[in-house]
Amino acid sequence: MRAHLVGVSGTGMGALAILLRQAGHEVSGSDVAFDPPIGPELEAAGVRCLHGWDPKHLESRPDLVVVGNVIRRDNAEAAAAETMGLSRTSMSRALRDHFLVGRRPLVVAGTHGKTTTATMCAHVLRAADREPGWFIGGVPRGLPAGAAIGSTKRRIKDGSAERAPFVVEGDEYDDVFWSKKPKFFDYIGIGADDVAIVTSVEQDHIDVYPSEAAYEEAFRTFARAVPERGLIVVDARAARARAIAQQEARAAVAFYALEGDDTGDVTPEWMGALVANDAAGNAQFDLFAGGVSCGRFVLRVPGAHNVRNAIATIAACAQGFGVNVRGMRGALATFEGVKRRQELLGEPGGVRVYDDFAHHPTAVDETLRALRSRHPEGALWAVFEPRSATACRALHQREYAMAFSAADHVVFAPLGRANIPEGERLDLSKLARAIGDKAVVADGVDAILERVTKGARAGDTIAVLSNGAFGGLHGRLLTALAAGGAS
Repeated sequence: MRAHLVGVSGTGMGALAILLRQAGHEVSGSDVAFDPPIGPELEAAGVRCLHGWDPKHLESRPDLVVVGNVIRRDNAEAAAAETMGLSRTSMSRALRDHFLVGRRPLVVAGTHGKTTTATMCAHVLRAADREPGWFIGGVPRGLPAGAAIGSTKRRIKDGSAERAPFVVEGDEYDDVFWSKKPKFFDYIGIGADDVAIVTSVEQDHIDVYPSEAAYEEAFRTFARAVPERGLIVVDARAARARAIAQQEARAAVAFYALEGDDTGDVTPEWMGALVANDAAGNAQFDLFAGGVSCGRFVLRVPGAHNVRNAIATIAACAQGFGVNVRGMRGALATFEGVKRRQELLGEPGGVRVYDDFAHHPTAVDETLRALRSRHPEGALWAVFEPRSATACRALHQREYAMAFSAADHVVFAPLGRANIPEGERLDLSKLARAIGDKAVVADGVDAILERVTKGARAGDTIAVLSNGAFGGLHGRLLTALAAGGAS
């Protein structure tokens, strides 16, 4: 068929376009920009990239128009598709209809860790010859692309076939302007034995979920949708996720945790015990399944949160798809992570510059602690841009004051959204005062660049934290430090 995607440069929409091309369809897509990395990936996949919004892009009357969730009702192409009576769908529905039906979905949901955990699952299942497909809202390192079809049926030793797994990052954000349900509702309930992971449930996306109860209800509905013969893997430390699984799940529930966690009244089947990083700074942990030792595992991606992601991956792949637990040790040891998740961009002048997508206070805290554990020497700089609808609001004012504890220097950029009512805004000056002398509020990217390059020393680590482009700060930092900005 001929498919056209409106808003194709989004991470998820771009991945869908690539999947459609892999399936042999003719694909075009429109957007206002086709910046790296998604623009070059689309062109390499053979997607016809059309700049701007223009009803003329639909003159060929494509068989299917997929509308991204950032597109508004008054978008010229979206409106034209409706007027022309073209078949329209959302990204999540297109993924379900064209790629999930007939497979065994492994849906990774939760406020934090979805992208990394989904990538780990795809990596492990691929190494175990389960021939998975995957759909990940990020750019994985070590996988050919952020999306792949995989096999529909996988041949097994006796000559018979079984449905192959398809790993999908289960986003709770809404799907399209005419249907405001969470995307992950479309990914579950495909078959009788779907597998799901829930990493955490902490209120986010306040523009979609105005209350904690509304946010939790989305996950309650998701948990109920996992079929009775399915499996839900849940972090037992995450109190809300734990309670939702206990109250709502029809499927079997496998809990996981780290030694020392408060897991309430739950005894986790899967338990990890952290040990000291190895000489290269890699995370290490001992794994226990039902109290039985499964040996020591090593991860190249640092931090306790990534150990949790790894245990969730092990539990889902072992219980859900029969992958040998000890056999996963080698695959996890080679896992390279995801771009924009603790991604080392360079070390100009002996200063390590990391890029990370963290913007929720829990993610900020875990990321900074992970980097501190990997690089205990030198100062740790946290440069934070509050940009998302949630981060720009005072919803987590108190939590942010604690989230930067691991950093030695904290630099805040101005709020990334000007349309937040004044009484609802995150108060950066108040936040800096609560953190103490190590925190400052800069008036823009130029001021941040000057402060950091003048203050950073060889051996320091800089974590640039933003879910956006941060005004090109990443590249400018690398250039300035390479030119001798660090002492």
